[in-house]
Amino acid sequence: MSRRRQFLTLPMALAAAPALAQRRSTDPGLAFPAPGRRAWATQVPQIRIGILGGENEGDRLGRYEGYRRLMEETFGVPARLLLAADFAGVVQALGAGQIDLASIGPAVYAAAWLDTNGGVEPLLVAEQEDGSASYVGVMVTRADSGITDLAGMRGRSLAWPDPNSASGYLIPRFALRKAGIDPNTYFARTGFAGGHEQAVIAVLQRQYDAAFTWASGQGDAAAGFSRGNLHAMVEKGMLNMRDLRIVWQTEPVIYGPLTVRKALPAAFKEDMRLFHLALPAAHPDIYRAIERGGGTGYREVTHEGFQLLIDMRREEAAERRRRN
Repeated sequence: MSRRRQFLTLPMALAAAPALAQRRSTDPGLAFPAPGRRAWATQVPQIRIGILGGENEGDRLGRYEGYRRLMEETFGVPARLLLAADFAGVVQALGAGQIDLASIGPAVYAAAWLDTNGGVEPLLVAEQEDGSASYVGVMVTRADSGITDLAGMRGRSLAWPDPNSASGYLIPRFALRKAGIDPNTYFARTGFAGGHEQAVIAVLQRQYDAAFTWASGQGDAAAGFSRGNLHAMVEKGMLNMRDLRIVWQTEPVIYGPLTVRKALPAAFKEDMRLFHLALPAAHPDIYRAIERGGGTGYREVTHEGFQLLIDMRREEAAERRRRN
């Protein structure tokens, strides 16, 4: 696989962490919450966990079952996994009060915040091995496609994973427009694949010339990097990275947050923070399963870290209205 990459300039605020002091999984002395039913259980009698789409149902359930059981055992209330067919399903479920928390992408958080008029709250974001809290969106083609750069994609077909994906739709379209490229006319054909995994499969099966997906951008490229969709597909035996070429990638983008409904009790939110902050050290296998790879854990985050994504969603909506 070619290691050549191209960048289009994005505001550095995309990768910036909030300036306030934050607790991190690497802080000394963090203890995993002691088991026992909490006072907030009268308001939250079961913990409903939303799981994003973009991966087949069996694999999602398998990755999250240990996490679900641990949540249940720790807090003494039932924990349920609610699987969404696509990213929009989690946005709708948060707005309808059907789920209590979910780990979602930054663009999904922006959509949920807008759709609920500020009714959701970010708690934590993932950290990379180098302590950063960002990842990259990558455009991948088949290694035998003859396409080696973004210019080679002019007049070719492109798969977006999901309209609510930051790395797979919102950020690339923003960057392309800033560079003077209209994504609606530059490519001969575009379409939504139904998720990140499905987008890569569509390229491998020659349904599209290229697709966007996400990766940590760190670690061994032959293993799909240290985490992300490519890494998960390699681990599941669905992908050999020699069959793909990365022809373009975004600058770093802040990870999506563990998000809760704002109306939930403050004590519940604090328990969720502590549970996840201590998870990598206390239960490393469960942590790696839900994060699709490694990292140093999590850090606290505030809404301000995602304001630029909200502005991008508004700009994308305005651009769509202009087209119509």
